[in-house]
Amino acid sequence: MIPLDNLGAFRNKLPLNNIALKAEAYKPKPRTTYKMIQDYIVEKHSFNVHTAYIAEVKRSLGLPMFDAPNAVETLKSPRKHPTPVQVDAIKDALTYFEVI
Repeated sequence: MIPLDNLGAFRNKLPLNNIALKAEAYKPKPRTTYKMIQDYIVEKHSFNVHTAYIAEVKRSLGLPMFDAPNAVETLKSPRKHPTPVQVDAIKDALTYFEVI
């Protein structure tokens, strides 16, 4: 237990605000999810995009992709491609979330 007469000396020596600010600077940025991208596109552009379209745009831009645990080796139907309007909206969302 610290005596009360010495407490003032400790207050001046521990800059807790500076430590908190430095810790905040090292905090990693939260991961942007496909759901966040879809919600942004619905709010700003008023249409939905499929997650496969987001993945295709990310793949075309050379962005890092994570392995999907539910991925299949062969597709049941041919892959559909996003329209140019959808591609522009997805790129806008990726720019907004600072992915690109």
